[in-house]
Amino acid sequence: MGKRKEESFSKPGFHKRPRQEYTDESNDELDEEECSQFQSDSNSSSQSTSGEVGIIESIQLKNFMCHSMLGPFQFGSNVNFVVGNNGSGKSAVLTALIVGLGGKATTTNRGSSLKVFVKDGENSADVSITLRNRGKDAFKPEVYGSSIIVIQHISMDGSRSYKLKSKTGTLISSKKEELTAILDHFNIQVDNPVSVLTQEMSKHFLQSKNEGDKYKFFMKATQLEQMKADYSYIMETKSRTHDQIEQGVGLLQDLRQHYFEKEEHYKSIAFVSEMQTNLEALKHKMAWAVVNETEKEMKPIKDSIDIEEGRTEKYDQKLNEWQVKVNEAEEKYKAIQDKLEKISEEAQALQPQCVSLKADVQAKRKAYNEAEAHYNRSRTELKRLEKDDEQLWKRIEELKNSADQVSESEKLETQKKIAQLKEQLKIVHDQEVMMVQDMDQFQQAVYKSKEEHARLKREELDVKQALDSKQRQLKELTDSKTNRLKRFGQHVPVLLEAIEDAYRKGHFKHKPIGPLGAFISLKDAELTLAVETCLKSLLQAFCCDNHHDERTLQTLMSKFYPSGYRPQIIVSRFRNEVYDVRPRAVHHPEFPSVLTALEIDNAVVANCLIDMRGIETILLIKSNPEARAVMQRKRPPKNCREAFTAEGDQVFERRYYSSDNTRPKFLSKDVEAEISHLQKEVENKMAQLSTSQHRLRSTENETRENEDYLNHRRRQQKELQMKIRRINIEIADLENVEEQQSVDISTLEDEAHENKHKMESVKRDMEQQRGKMEELKNILRVAEHKLEEIKEKLHQVEEIASPVKDELNQADLEVEKSKHHWQHYEEKQKEHLASIKKLKGELAAKEKELKEKIAQATQICPQRIEVNRTVKSLDTEMNRLRDKINSERDHHGNREEIIKCLTLRCKFYFDFLLCQRSYSGKMSFDHKNETLSITVQPGDINKAALNDMRSLSGGERSFSTVCFILSLWSIAESPFRCLDEFDVFMDMVNRRIAMDMMLKMADSQRHRQFILLTPQSMSSLPTSGLIRILRMQDPERGQTTLNFQRRHQEEEED
Repeated sequence: MGKRKEESFSKPGFHKRPRQEYTDESNDELDEEECSQFQSDSNSSSQSTSGEVGIIESIQLKNFMCHSMLGPFQFGSNVNFVVGNNGSGKSAVLTALIVGLGGKATTTNRGSSLKVFVKDGENSADVSITLRNRGKDAFKPEVYGSSIIVIQHISMDGSRSYKLKSKTGTLISSKKEELTAILDHFNIQVDNPVSVLTQEMSKHFLQSKNEGDKYKFFMKATQLEQMKADYSYIMETKSRTHDQIEQGVGLLQDLRQHYFEKEEHYKSIAFVSEMQTNLEALKHKMAWAVVNETEKEMKPIKDSIDIEEGRTEKYDQKLNEWQVKVNEAEEKYKAIQDKLEKISEEAQALQPQCVSLKADVQAKRKAYNEAEAHYNRSRTELKRLEKDDEQLWKRIEELKNSADQVSESEKLETQKKIAQLKEQLKIVHDQEVMMVQDMDQFQQAVYKSKEEHARLKREELDVKQALDSKQRQLKELTDSKTNRLKRFGQHVPVLLEAIEDAYRKGHFKHKPIGPLGAFISLKDAELTLAVETCLKSLLQAFCCDNHHDERTLQTLMSKFYPSGYRPQIIVSRFRNEVYDVRPRAVHHPEFPSVLTALEIDNAVVANCLIDMRGIETILLIKSNPEARAVMQRKRPPKNCREAFTAEGDQVFERRYYSSDNTRPKFLSKDVEAEISHLQKEVENKMAQLSTSQHRLRSTENETRENEDYLNHRRRQQKELQMKIRRINIEIADLENVEEQQSVDISTLEDEAHENKHKMESVKRDMEQQRGKMEELKNILRVAEHKLEEIKEKLHQVEEIASPVKDELNQADLEVEKSKHHWQHYEEKQKEHLASIKKLKGELAAKEKELKEKIAQATQICPQRIEVNRTVKSLDTEMNRLRDKINSERDHHGNREEIIKCLTLRCKFYFDFLLCQRSYSGKMSFDHKNETLSITVQPGDINKAALNDMRSLSGGERSFSTVCFILSLWSIAESPFRCLDEFDVFMDMVNRRIAMDMMLKMADSQRHRQFILLTPQSMSSLPTSGLIRILRMQDPERGQTTLNFQRRHQEEEED
C-alpha cells in the first residue's frame, strides 16, 4: 500500500520552496496571498483530475451481517445519500465496502475476524462491488472494459477469496495481488479515515482527550504517517551506511555509491528508479509485444488463405454444376417450345372452320325459327277452324231439329246475322294473328336494343377508364415539369423525403435507392418505348442493401400506398462499382444492348437492373422486320436472350409479342411533346365518350319506343280478345233463340264444307311445314354437332396448350435462373481468386514487416520475452509511468515542505469552514511531539476564549467534526469519500449548514464520489441530477443483531 500512499502527495500546484525549520505556533495563520493561492490550486487540481475511474457504481450484499440480501445499490457519480432507520443496513453497506475492497475486519471496528460478518445460520457471505473504469487512466481497459466487478466470498471459518470480473461478467483474476494493483492504480485506501470514516472512528476522534491521538488521526488521513515510516527507514539506512564506511575503507566506494542511492531515494521519496526499471522492462515487452501482435495478425491471414484455397474446388464444382443445369434447362425449354408451336399450328388450322360453322349454324337456326313460327301460326289457325267446324255442325243439327217450329223468314234473318258475326269474328281473328306477329317483332327488337345497350355501356365504361388513365398521366406529366419524380407516382416525392428523414435518424443502415427510373436516361430517344417495355415496373422499384432496410422501407411505403400497389423493393448488396459483364454481354455491330443504350448515374442501379432483368443480354432494334431477321431467321447473336423494337414489341427466337403501349410514360425527355400528345388522346377519348353516350341515349330511346309499341300492341290484343268473346257470346245467343231464327241449313252446310276444305288446306300446309321443320332441325343439329366438335377440339387444344405455356414460362424462368446462378458463381469465383491474391499480398507484406519488427526487437532486447499483454495496454502503462516519473521529479519536495503545505492547507480550510457558522477555531500542530489540538468557539472569538471540543454540545461537536473532515478531504486524494451518520448529534441549523458545505464541496469536485449515511429523511434536499438518495427498507421484525464480542483466540485471515 506504500505506493498508493506516496501517490497522494503527487499533486500539481505544490511548488518547491527552500527548506526551513518551523514550528506550528510560528505559522498559525496564512496570509491572504497564500490562502488564495492554496484555494485556486485546490480548485484547479480538483477540476483537472479525471473522475472516470475508481468511483463505486454499485454494491450488493448476500448473507452479510444480519441481512440475507441487500442491493444491488446503484450509486451516482457525485453525491449519494443512504438514508434509513437504525438496523436497516446503512452501516452494513459501509462495512461491506471496507471488507469487500480488502480491508481488515479490525478496521471496521465491528469484529476481529471476518467470520463474524457471515449471517447466523448461513455458511458464507458474499460482497459484490462494481468500480468505474473509464477514460485514459483506466486499469487494463482492454481486459476489464468500462467497469471492474470485485466479488469477495467469506466462509464460516473466516477465510476469504476474490473474483475480479470484467463488465461483461468474464472472470479475469482470483488473486489478491491483482486487487491490490487495482486499488493502487485508483488510489483507493479503504483503511484511510478520509476515504471511509465510520461511526466508531468519528466517535473516537471526538471523545479522545489525547492530543497525540488527534495527531495520529491527521497523520493517517494525510498519509504522512506512512511517509514518516519511509523517512525513518531511510534515515536508519543512512546511519548504518555511515557505520559501514567507518568500518572498512575498502568498501568505501561501494558504500558511497549505496549512500548516494539512499540519499537520492530519500530526496525523491517515490520509487523512481524502480519505475524506470519497470519502464525499461515494459520497453522490452513492448518490442516483443509488437512482434507478437504482428504474428497474430499474420495467423488469420494464413487461415483465410487456407480456407479460401479450400473453397476454390467448391466454386469450380458449382460452376460446372450450374453449366450442366443451364444446358438441361435450355434443352427442356426448346422441347416445350416445339411442342407448343405444334399445338398452336393445330389451333390456327381449326379457327377458320369454327368461324364458318358458327355462321352456318346461325343461318340454319334462323331458317328453323322462321319455319317454326309459320307452323305455329298454321296450328293456331287450324284450332280456330276446328272450333268453327264443330260449332257449325252443332248449329246445323239444332236447326234441323227445330226447322218445323221456326218461320222461314226468321231463320234466314238469324242465319244472315250469324254469318255476319262470324265474318266479323274471322276478321278479328286475323287481326289478332297479325298482332301476335307484330308483338314478336317488337319483342325481338327490345331484346336486340337491350343487348346493344349493354354493349355500349361496357364500351362507355372502358372509354371512361381509359380517359381517367390518360387524364392521370397528363396530370403526372404536367406536375413533372416542376418535379420530375412525380412521373413515377404522385407519392414519390413525399416518400423520398420520409426516407431521407429516416436515414438521418439512423433507421436505415444504408439509404435506399429509387425509383430506379430516376437514375437512368437514354442516349437515343427513339428507343424510349422499347426500354420502358423492357424494364416495366422496375422503373418504379426501390433497392435496399439488406432485409432490415427492406422492412423499414415497407413500413414507410404503407403510409403512402395501399396494399398491393406499392413499388417493388429489391434487396441486393450495394457495390460502388458496376459488374464486369463483358464475358456474358451481347455484342452486335449495329444494335446496342439495353445496358449500352442507357446512361446510368448510380452503380447500384446498374447492378440491380443487371441482376433482375439481364439488360446486358437484351438488344434494342428499332425496325420490326430487322428484329425478326436478327432473332428468328438465323440463330440469335451470342449471349442474346431477346430483343425489343422501337414500338415496344418483344422478339424471341421463336416467339413475337406485340406491345400494348404506344407511348413512353417515364423516360421521355420531351415532356411538352408528351403532354401535347396526351392532351390529343384525352380529347379523342372525350369525343369517343361523347359519341358512345349519344349512341347509348339513342339505344335507350329506341328501346323505350319499342317497349311502348309492344305495350300498345298488348293492350290492342286484349281489346281484340274481348271483342272476340263478345262476338262469340252474341253468336251463341242468336243460335240459342231457335224459335226466332230461321237459318238456311244448306248455307251452313256449304259454310261447313268450305271450312272443312280450309282445314284440310291448313293441315296440308302444316304437314309441309312440319316436314320442313324436321329437315331444318336435322340440318341444324348436324351443323351444331359439327360446331361442337370443332369447339371441343379447340377447347382440347387450349387445355393442352395452357399447361404447355405454363411449362414454357417455367422453363424460361429456369433457364434465366440457372444462367443467373452460373453468372453469380462466375463472379464469386473471380472475387474469390482476387481475394486469395490480395490475402497473399497482405501476407507477404506482413512477413516483411515481421522481419523488421523482429530485428528492431532484437536490438532492444536480444532474448525473446513471452508477453501476454497488448501493445495498447503496454503503451498506456508506459505513458503513465513516464508521466508519473516526470511528476515525481517535478513536483515532489522534501518531507518538511510537504508537511508544511498540508498543515497550512488543512488549517486554512478548517478556519474557512468554521466561518460558515460564525464559529472560530484553531488547529495547533506540534510535529516534534506529534500532537494535534483542536479548539472551537461558537460565536465571535473576541467574546469568549476558545474551548476544547469536549466542552461543546453534541451538535456543535458534530459540526466541528464535519469541518475537520472536510478540511482533510480538501488535502487528501481518493476517488470516493464515505461518511457514516455525520449529522446524528446536530440540531437543524448546524445540520443545514454542514449539509450546504458538503454539497458545495461535492459540486466543486464533481469528479469525486460522496457517499453519506444518515438516519434523516433528506426530504429538504434541493432537486439536482448530481444528488441520488438511496432509501433503505425498515428492518424486519425479529431480525437479530451481530455478536461483536472480541474473540482473542481468532485471527483475521486476508
